Amino acid sequence: MKKQLPLLLVMIFCSLQLSAQDTLKTVKVESTRKSILKSFTVTGNTSVMTSKELLKAACCNLAESFETNPSIDVNFSDALTGTKQIKMLGLTSPYLMITEENIPSVRGASQAYGLSFTPGTWVESIQITKGAGSVVNGYESISGQINTELLKPLNDIPFFLNAYGSTDSRYELNTHFNKKISTNWATSLFVHGNTRVAKNDQNGDGFLDNPLGKQINLLNRWQYTNPDSGLVSFFSVKYMNDEKQTGEVNFNKDRDKMTTNFWGSEINSERFDFSSKVGYIFKDIPNQSIGFQNAYSSHRQTSYFGLNTYDIKQSSYYSNLIFNSIISNIKNKFAAGLNFTSDQYQEFVNALDYSRIDNSAGSFFEYTYDNQDNFSVILGGRVDYHNRLGVFATPRLHLRYNPWENGVIRFSAGRGKRAANIFAENQQLFASSRQFEILDTKGKIYGLDPEIAWNYGVSFGQKFVLFGKKADVGLDFYRTDFQNQAVVDLFESPQKVAFYNLKGKSFANSLQVDFNMELMKHLDLRTAYKYYDISTDYLSGTYQRPLQAKHRFFANVEYATHISEEGQQWRMDATVNWFGKQQLPNTATNVEVDRLPEFSPSFSTLNMQITLQQSRNFEMYFGGENIGNYRQRKAILGAMNPFGANFDTSIIYAPVFGQMFYAGMRLKIR
Repeated sequence: MKKQLPLLLVMIFCSLQLSAQDTLKTVKVESTRKSILKSFTVTGNTSVMTSKELLKAACCNLAESFETNPSIDVNFSDALTGTKQIKMLGLTSPYLMITEENIPSVRGASQAYGLSFTPGTWVESIQITKGAGSVVNGYESISGQINTELLKPLNDIPFFLNAYGSTDSRYELNTHFNKKISTNWATSLFVHGNTRVAKNDQNGDGFLDNPLGKQINLLNRWQYTNPDSGLVSFFSVKYMNDEKQTGEVNFNKDRDKMTTNFWGSEINSERFDFSSKVGYIFKDIPNQSIGFQNAYSSHRQTSYFGLNTYDIKQSSYYSNLIFNSIISNIKNKFAAGLNFTSDQYQEFVNALDYSRIDNSAGSFFEYTYDNQDNFSVILGGRVDYHNRLGVFATPRLHLRYNPWENGVIRFSAGRGKRAANIFAENQQLFASSRQFEILDTKGKIYGLDPEIAWNYGVSFGQKFVLFGKKADVGLDFYRTDFQNQAVVDLFESPQKVAFYNLKGKSFANSLQVDFNMELMKHLDLRTAYKYYDISTDYLSGTYQRPLQAKHRFFANVEYATHISEEGQQWRMDATVNWFGKQQLPNTATNVEVDRLPEFSPSFSTLNMQITLQQSRNFEMYFGGENIGNYRQRKAILGAMNPFGANFDTSIIYAPVFGQMFYAGMRLKIR
């Protein structure tokens, strides 16, 4: 029975679109040396970022954990908040399903800043799935899924400390306390705090390059495991408070708030989360288990951007019941279940009330066939009822075939549907003089119809030996076709943003080719080229998706010395990103000084980190981001007249701050 218990954790809580045995195979096939795990026997196109990969950069929060991963694009969302947004297959995070231990986490009110609310040191691993996800996890996933696994109390060490400081005046402290109460019970307490108190204006435009702010983040987890009964459970309580102030350098919030003395902004967020997961393996029935997930969250944001105000509170409840079993033998498996989601929004945009209640209930069934050799297929479907979206079906398909040794071909297809939260997902536009216009009024979500898209993908992977060294190559192509889309139109006029239902075609093509090789012992190279063709029919014509490079190149070099008997080791990493030109929003009618070209110039960035592990319990790290000091020349339009018609901080295609260096230390007590 003890041998079956880890399988339960994987089956119920770590499964994406994969079956329980698929996920387990990832652990069996891959070497523990690798920092990114890829399995050729898993049905879906999934990679796992381990804790080793997360140590390659400072990884202060989840949004900053993908800098060394070629599958995820990381960009700044605006010129003021320093917030990083992620994209997969060329589509922004609202089209991703982002979960924490397979419970939806970043969605709705938290879409803009939610990735910065999970400290990087809390993360055990990150599972990244390209394309349509599993129907077990819901109907909203369109371009992929990112699932974060947190540290487990029964496996964690008694104490961990991480301290961090950077030249942009950001300071962080993370402490983890872990206690094994008994053989079956363990608990962890995570405490995170960060602050930035100094003002920085490197480009001299009179605005802060990074916000002033502070965050306190607390998490208490409990884990119960009973090998004799087959019962395992997790309970988590989290509290987070985040405060940001940005705007002109001379802005004083006590004196200038909501006045035209100086332009300023405050974004204050408070969040409470509770989640529980209970799983049971049937002792007398092999390969059968049941799991029950429940989560409640309350997210409140109060904010103003100059003279614009935006307040939102979201209270959410999520419940998912999952039953796993087999049909006749282990080659035929299935997962079935029911889930319910309720979201209550209190949303105010410049005093206009957009409050609403969204409820949905659904059932799903997912069948998996795996011949235990070279072929597997996952066919899933779900039916949901939503009080605004109606009754609808969500089909998903995943295929895997190994034509020869160390080679794999995968195919996936699936449908996704979602209600676009147009204000929460586009908050950067409040920090501008644009007028918000909703052109459609007959839909049930802000007057708009729900977004519907189909995603199709094919991928190929091959491992081989080159010059006596291990290497692998991968190629994947994905296409997303929108049947309907909540179009965010920045091409009509630089003085407004228009929201409306798609009037023509909208699609996203994504091609990625990656090559990885062990150049020599302890020296690894990871490279990727990405091509995006993302086009939408706007009212004024067909354009590429703004602020999305059509061509990107990524390279990461990792070197690590041998670990001595005393536990000493040097680790060095360097990451280069090259960004091709990007389509920029229309600024042609602005005065000449506040105009931008139709396309941005291409540019590159370099990040590096050196880690000195002095023992198995203590290490120091030093690093730099954007070491080449490339900065967007004109980050804020109308900076000299922030209350004028041309003011806009949202057209950001490159770094604003310039070079940033940091240092930190990690201490463990085992």
